[in-house]
Amino acid sequence: MIEMELSKIIIDEKRHDQVVVLKEKNGTRILPIVVGFLEASSIKMKVAGVKPPRPLTHDLLSSVIASFGGVINQIIIDRLEDHTFHAKLVLRAANGENKIVDARPSDCIALAVRVKAPIFVEEEVLKQSVEMNNEK
Repeated sequence: MIEMELSKIIIDEKRHDQVVVLKEKNGTRILPIVVGFLEASSIKMKVAGVKPPRPLTHDLLSSVIASFGGVINQIIIDRLEDHTFHAKLVLRAANGENKIVDARPSDCIALAVRVKAPIFVEEEVLKQSVEMNNEK
């Protein structure tokens, strides 16, 4: 697995598709992921330090996990299937047991930026992404 970090968020209010770009932490490869406007906005608000008057959905989920003694260990973008990325949220429960939850990459990234959890991408997903982008 390759550790990635959030590089940039491209929000175009006129389009329905927004792009979150992950960059290889100790390298040069990038992974652009098309996400929804609300998810991109949620990520951008947190990164920019904007504090909404009430918790957003990702803030709520992060608080709920923490209130049960859970910790978000990492997120893993582990599959690219039919031009759709798939991800896993890796949690440690209060009893120390690891739990893996299927989730959208956009939601995982929104949670990761809130708790400063590492973001990993499977090598094969990076390769498939390059091939997919070369097809366009």
